[in-house]
Amino acid sequence: MSGSVRQTINTSNVLSVIMGGGQGKRLFPLTKERAKPAVPLAGKYRLVDIPISNCINSGLRRMYLLTQFNSASLHRHISQSYKFDHFSGGFVEILAAEQTYSNASWYQGTADAVRKNMAHFMNNDWDYLLILSGDQLFRMDFRQIIGAHKESGADITVATIPVGRAEMQAFGIMQIGSDRRITRFVEKPKDAAVQDSLRLSPEWFGALGIKDGRELFLASMGIYVFNRDVICRLLDNKMADFGKDIIPHAIKESRVFSYIFQGYWEDIGTIRAFFEANLDVTSELPQFNFFDMDAPIFSRPRFLPASKINGAQIEHAVISDGCILNRAVITNSIMGLRSIVGAGTVLNRTILLGCDYYESLESIQEHEKAGKPRIGIGTNCRIENVIIDKNARIGNNVVISPAGKPDKVDHANYYIRDGIVVIPKNGVIPHGMVI
Repeated sequence: MSGSVRQTINTSNVLSVIMGGGQGKRLFPLTKERAKPAVPLAGKYRLVDIPISNCINSGLRRMYLLTQFNSASLHRHISQSYKFDHFSGGFVEILAAEQTYSNASWYQGTADAVRKNMAHFMNNDWDYLLILSGDQLFRMDFRQIIGAHKESGADITVATIPVGRAEMQAFGIMQIGSDRRITRFVEKPKDAAVQDSLRLSPEWFGALGIKDGRELFLASMGIYVFNRDVICRLLDNKMADFGKDIIPHAIKESRVFSYIFQGYWEDIGTIRAFFEANLDVTSELPQFNFFDMDAPIFSRPRFLPASKINGAQIEHAVISDGCILNRAVITNSIMGLRSIVGAGTVLNRTILLGCDYYESLESIQEHEKAGKPRIGIGTNCRIENVIIDKNARIGNNVVISPAGKPDKVDHANYYIRDGIVVIPKNGVIPHGMVI
């Protein structure tokens, strides 16, 4: 769809709903004290900034964020980041799970969350409901999927992306006809024969510009467009989830079409996925370009000082605002907001989520008297393949690496998940400790 066509798409009749996520067990311990969409990303953003920015850049200014689990920091970020003027009619409104006279239960799934908030949505004028996930990394102009939805006369449009056989077992897989209408849906297929039957026909390769010839499957991205009357009808039951329940049921009785997306998309569902997606940002040609000013990623303005580099040697790294980096060696790493790194320290493939505040001199002295490190990373440390959450205190002469350790470890001072060491928020690693 060309840019001129996108400009003609009416977005005033679209309401966007962003799912705030459940417990996020696979992202633990980053979700120990925050919801998945509130997990920091690429130094200065949060995961939820991605779908909200995509909406803003697509001309969609009416957004609801559905939250339930560990949502305090997510609520704070939204309230401090997204303020629209009185004349545009735009908003990002939080709808937390709530007890009512008719229902006292928590959200049981994505569809149940939307169902329990339909009364709020119906207070708005809209023809189409756009359902989004709050924990995915991608850039999409939603005017394209809305335009395709209208053009096909669909009741529901599901955003899909071509994936290989190795990835398909983690997603719902679609089969489509020549008109892109979805004829079959299988949730996380494991059987080899079923997988073979879901393979994308080579006839589509030319239409999609796919030239490598490898076998591909259409995976659901968890992004949906519903007609108003259709979503109301499909939620008039107790089905809990869109992917597992609503979509397979709707295929039998409604016009359900696929919108095939071919850009970069990453579901940040595990510690490994989070780690690799962040490290990719440090490469010279990252798959997701935060420097694209045609569709910028928005976040909270913090008015921090510029970062200070005191002789550090830095290569392929992202340095956020307000950092103080002394004579350290930093490679393939991300320094989050207000990160402090001591002299002689070597960081490789390390993600610092930064700090929420600068520690006062009195606090530093008090901790030193008690033999505890200050906030940040001390001197002469060796740290590799590590995620360090906010406000952590890493002492001097510390060594942290997952080398030679199991893929999963729960320790009083740290965790290992997917072969990556994670220092939790407010964690303390004493001087001289070797992990």
